[in-house]
Amino acid sequence: MRAPRVVVAGSANMDLVATAPVLPRPGETVLGKDFAMVPGGKGANQAIAAARAGASCAFLGAIGSDSFGVTLRARLAASGVDSAQARVVYGASGVALVVVDGEGENTIVATPGANAAFTSLTEAELSAVRGADVLVAQLEIPVETVTEAALAARAAGVRVMLNAAPARSLPAELLDAVDLLVVNEGEAFAITGRGRDDPGALLSVVPRAVITLGDEGAWYGDRDGTSVHVPAFKVETVDSTAAGDAFTGALAVAWGEGREMVEAVRWACAAGAVCVRRLGASVALPQRAEIDALFGSAA
Repeated sequence: MRAPRVVVAGSANMDLVATAPVLPRPGETVLGKDFAMVPGGKGANQAIAAARAGASCAFLGAIGSDSFGVTLRARLAASGVDSAQARVVYGASGVALVVVDGEGENTIVATPGANAAFTSLTEAELSAVRGADVLVAQLEIPVETVTEAALAARAAGVRVMLNAAPARSLPAELLDAVDLLVVNEGEAFAITGRGRDDPGALLSVVPRAVITLGDEGAWYGDRDGTSVHVPAFKVETVDSTAAGDAFTGALAVAWGEGREMVEAVRWACAAGAVCVRRLGASVALPQRAEIDALFGSAA
């Protein structure tokens, strides 16, 4: 089987990760336990996740001219992601401050840095989009850039997957170009004003949608009448930071391979479950064999 060509347009951040027994409340200082600097960002994470899950993957985005930027590009390359089109912008790279508690829950503050400068796609970047099987994008870069990439993909017959995170309302022009929307409950509410009580509301704006439900799995629906809850794989959670990115990257690969969508969502749930068993973002993203092993164990 030919590896699907996945192009990810999105962010790259350096994640500064601290672990603590509990998440701090406003104004509270909590004594932490461990600290690590881990390359991350939704775009870079999803590109690495797709590459490890079996895609031929390219990353489009912007990194800073600082030492973080050097590390971010090196992590992409080491993970098998084509980063030749990644821009280098003078100044700071994006940074995410992550705190993970003893239950694996987290809080994240992301500062965009170079990601904010990823605007107005070049012809080379547009050519990469047009040559993909699946375009994957998120919302940690300017929404105008996401829209431009999605419209270019749609015009070229390339399938468009949007992970609409962080939560925000979206322009109709972008939604009209989306083939598959991936959101959590809060992001779904930001788009439609409805959540778990009416997941099908998303199908009024896109033809296919997934709502990720954490340790409850995911919901998938489409305009052909499918509406399915896909249960989660039961594993011990260490850190949920990049679970959504593992899910999205794996889903793009399964979709690009032509799998039936409910099976694709179930395989993506396995990827997310493997990811939460390890601490960190990009370092926790699973290899294809690990996804297959967990997926097969529940067959």
